[in-house]
Amino acid sequence: MKLYLDDNIASSLLVRLLRKAGHDVQVPADVGTGGEDDPVHLTHSIQEQRVCLSQNYGDFAKLHNLIVISGGHHPGIIVVRRDNDPTRDLTPQGIVRASEISCR
Repeated sequence: MKLYLDDNIASSLLVRLLRKAGHDVQVPADVGTGGEDDPVHLTHSIQEQRVCLSQNYGDFAKLHNLIVISGGHHPGIIVVRRDNDPTRDLTPQGIVRASEISCR
């Protein structure tokens, strides 16, 4: 099996044991993704057609659900950032306007 181990599980012992068992194993250090966020790890494993192995159940379950629900893609993401200064935050009306602009 082709595997990609993310940062939180990529121990040298596990890698060695998996390779000994005949698996084709990649780790972040092999491909320059060390220290990256979980979506980067999942993206890499998808691009390389590798099963992603992780201990981070919560994040990867959410990422898996996102991909399944979206049918493998989504129409976009709008990020509404909150600042420490409420006068700079978007109001609900501003959020609606921003979403209308992004739909054009």
